[in-house]
Amino acid sequence: MSGHGTPSGHMPDFMQPGWEGEIGRHTFAADEIIAFARKFDPQPFHLSEAAARESLFGALCASGWHTAAMWMRKHRDFSAIRVAARRAAGLAIPEYGPSPGFRNLAWLKPVFAGDTITYFNTTRQCRASASRPGWHVLTAGHRALNQHGETVLTFDSVVLIRYPA
Repeated sequence: MSGHGTPSGHMPDFMQPGWEGEIGRHTFAADEIIAFARKFDPQPFHLSEAAARESLFGALCASGWHTAAMWMRKHRDFSAIRVAARRAAGLAIPEYGPSPGFRNLAWLKPVFAGDTITYFNTTRQCRASASRPGWHVLTAGHRALNQHGETVLTFDSVVLIRYPA
C-alpha cells in the first residue's frame, strides 16, 4: 500500500481508482417483470401490459427496484468469476464486507419488456480504513445502459473490502 492509503499494484484491478468494467447484461422479459412486481412493487404499469399501455409509460416496464436488484445479481456473479480466476492463479482473494449504503440512486429512463440492460461499475476511490486494519473503503459509481446506449440507472456506493497483505 502506498503512503496515501491507496492500493498498490498487488491489489485487484477493481480496487484501483479509475477502473471501469462491464459486470453483466440482462434482458427483462415480460413475465419476469410481472412476477417481480407481484412480489415487490405491485403497480399497474408493472403488472399488466394492458394497464401499462394506458399509463404514462405506454408499455410494460420493470420496477426501478427490479432494475437495481438485477445490478446486485450481476455484481455478485461478476465478483464470483473474478474470485475464481484469482484463486486459480494463486492470487490473494479480497473479502467483501458490509456496505454502509448508497447515494444518488436515479432511474433515468424506464426499462421496458424486451430491453437488454448492460451494467457497469467504476471505482472512484479505495483507501485504507482508519479504524479497521486490513480493510479498505471502496467508493464506486454504477450505471446501467439500455440497448440504445441510454442511461437507465445510476447510483454511488461504498463497501468495505478486506484484502490480505
